[in-house]
Amino acid sequence: MVEWPKCGPDGHPDLEDSVTIDEGVLDPWITEQLASNPALLTPMEDTSPEILALARTVSLGPPTVEIDQVVDDTVAGVPVRLYTHATPAPGVVVYFHGGGFVLGGIEVMDGVARELARTTGAPVVSVGYRLAPEDPFPAGLDDCEAVTRWAIEQATTRFGAPAGSVVVAGESAGGNLAAAVALRLREAAIAGLAGQVLIYPGADGRATHYPSRDEFDGLVLSRAQRDYYWASYGGGRSLDDEPFAALMRQPTLAGLPPALVVLGGCDVLRDEGRAYAQRLAAEGVDTEEVCVPGQPHGFVNFGFPGARPAYAAIGRWTRDRLGGAR
Repeated sequence: MVEWPKCGPDGHPDLEDSVTIDEGVLDPWITEQLASNPALLTPMEDTSPEILALARTVSLGPPTVEIDQVVDDTVAGVPVRLYTHATPAPGVVVYFHGGGFVLGGIEVMDGVARELARTTGAPVVSVGYRLAPEDPFPAGLDDCEAVTRWAIEQATTRFGAPAGSVVVAGESAGGNLAAAVALRLREAAIAGLAGQVLIYPGADGRATHYPSRDEFDGLVLSRAQRDYYWASYGGGRSLDDEPFAALMRQPTLAGLPPALVVLGGCDVLRDEGRAYAQRLAAEGVDTEEVCVPGQPHGFVNFGFPGARPAYAAIGRWTRDRLGGAR
């Protein structure tokens, strides 16, 4: 069992922030942690049913961010957890957890949802979408889209937020799902999305031409692990050319809502996330990229010191988008 660094009262490790400047050099704080705990960022290669069940339900610790009200509910047959504030809602954030389309869950990523609620000042709807390999593509995406449509319809009546003030957000596989939901809503001409927050999203399936995939292979994610996740999501068919899974296969990204793309400098998914951000911008989408130097895949989930500037950027950007929706 990996022992994560002890956290201070704000939920972040009680240590100095990163001093890394070169984005591709591992944060000295993380290097120090690895020296005493080599298993800290080791890829999870065991995919037995017992381990999968644990990785979908285990809590990563008690809540470190207090939210006025946290309620479990069901929307369109999909489990959700609602994080709401006593203050007026500037909008709604619909959040999709990461985990390679195979792992994670509402309870596992409770800390991320709480941080999103805190930093954005908005209610957060955390979505317990169906997971592969039991429910391959497009089951999880269908769930995420259904809950997002509900949030758009209920933004004013359920949350007291302005119309057109919903932001989708997710990390890793959840970032992929957030981008795919935005694409699906564009295709269906559904208005109401004010933005998309894509945190180290998987954007190009099994494509091999991104240097970061080789440079940081085995740091949190291994090639074998990524291949297993992708094959599980496909459920026996290739998704390499599926434009709502391998997002870079989309013929056009024009007409999408504004995007914030958050990357880790030492993440295997860094280069494809950057390529997706660059395509968005090139095709006329208001896009901002934030890369936190020295951070591996999952740094936001793990609550490493590098998560602080990432959450600050997410909060600032989201508040700006929601303020514009009024």
